[in-house]
Formats: sequence, C-alpha cells, structure tokens
Amino acid sequence: MTADPVIGTLVRTAAATAPRIASDARARLLEGAHHDPHSLLGCHPDPAGTVLRCLRPGAVAVAALTDGVAWELPHTGDGLFAGRIPGSSVPSYRLRVTYPETVVEQEDPYRFLPALGELDLHLIQEGRHEELWTALGARIMEHQGVSGTRFTVWAPRARGVRLVGDFGHWDGTATPMRSLGHSGVWELFVPGIGEGELYKFEILGPDGSRRQHADPMARRTEKPPATASVVDASHYAWRDEEWLARRTERPGHEAPFSVYEIHLPSWRPGLTYRQLADQLPAY
Repeated sequence: MTADPVIGTLVRTAAATAPRIASDARARLLEGAHHDPHSLLGCHPDPAGTVLRCLRPGAVAVAALTDGVAWELPHTGDGLFAGRIPGSSVPSYRLRVTYPETVVEQEDPYRFLPALGELDLHLIQEGRHEELWTALGARIMEHQGVSGTRFTVWAPRARGVRLVGDFGHWDGTATPMRSLGHSGVWELFVPGIGEGELYKFEILGPDGSRRQHADPMARRTEKPPATASVVDASHYAWRDEEWLARRTERPGHEAPFSVYEIHLPSWRPGLTYRQLADQLPAY
C-alpha cells in the first residue's frame, strides 16, 4: 500500500482474480460485435467482492478511484483492465487512466443504467413514437447525477454499434454501445461530453462490413464537405405563449387558414436558397 501524492489517496492493487471473460464474448467485445458490453465492462458484484473492468486501448495503467483509495486494475491484454475489490455493493467511482503522454480522470460510461425509458422503446418498436427527436440522436442531459450526453441510434439489423468521435480520436474500440432489447435501439451515455463534440456511429452490418454513419437525428452537422454530426442543444427562447393560449379558443378544423405554394426555380430563376430567403417573406 502506498500514498499517491497527486491525488492524495491510498494506492492498492485490485486482486487479479476477476473472472475471465469467455473467449467468444471477449472477441465480440473487442470486435465491436457485442450486444451488451455493459454486462462485461463496468462494476459487477460477485460472491467474492466486486469486479471492475474497463477497456482502454493504448493505456499503460488504469486505477478505479473510490472511497479515498486508488485501486490499480491489472492489465489482462488487448486494452482490457480488470480486478476485484472488497465489498459486495457497487461503489461510486471514477477512472484514472494513464497513457504514455498524459493522465486523465474520467467517469466510466459502463457504470450507468440505460438513459432511455421503457415507454420510448415501446413506442419506437411499434413505430408510433411522435417525438423521435427527443429519444434518438445526441441529447445533453444529467443522468444519475452526472452531466454528459446520451447517444442513441436505431439500427435493428446491426451486429454491433460503436460510438466514434474526436473525444476518442475516432477510435470506437473503447465505446461500444448496448442494444436495448428488441427495440432496435443502441444506447450509450458518455459523461463529460457536451456541446460542440463531433461524433458518428460505427455500425457493424449483418454482412460483416463496418461503416461510419452520421446521425440521422443530429441536431447539428459539420459544414460540408465534412460529414460528422455535432452534439448540440437549442437555447432558443420561444415567445409564442400568447398564440398558444389563443389557439385553444377555437378548434383548428373550424378556423380559416391559408395555404401557400410556390415553385421557386420558376419564380426567381437562378437565385440560391439564401437569396430567395431574403425575397420570399417580403413578397
């Protein structure tokens, strides 16, 4: 046992007795083809203590910080770190990851429960969800008391989905997503990710092909020809309270309304959409 002068905690080595991951499950995890990486990674109680596992390719050391102790996790190969610590309850912890040129302290995405509700999944599965933009895509939120971004994508035929972005140097090995039942939705809550981060979904298809896809529900995208999606949140302040209140005074199907239709290329030939946007409202 030693003291870490940087973080002011005791340093202990977790027991190298964490149950081995079955070879086929390990291979699927590393390939990005595991439907439930949370069942292997993160923190899991067992009869002899609590098993901690994380996947950090390129790291030279990983420690779990909990209750004033830094538990160093033995490296089991392929970027997988795992160990067993005392106690049968799942502790609140952070990871300290040491790379050759830097040390980072971060939350573990695999200690969190799903951040998408059962009702959303039910409606998506039935094709009756009327506000998909609230359930799919990248949504900044606070989950289990931690700020981050929930990433969700509907990919029912995928063998596996990984999240890639500038936050992970566009390598999704450490950020596989989980499949939420039979809904076709894949989900991952990543703490510490906020506005402006670039991302895509790396999808392993049923034919074994692996492709990076922009988010079809993205709230913002890079300027072409770049194609990444951008984590974003609306800060627009709506001022339509009076109109909304007045709208309820008369059923919409009984009120008169006007429909406008225009064929832009024949109305103002040769103009761009931005030029037309200046002229059309005043017409």
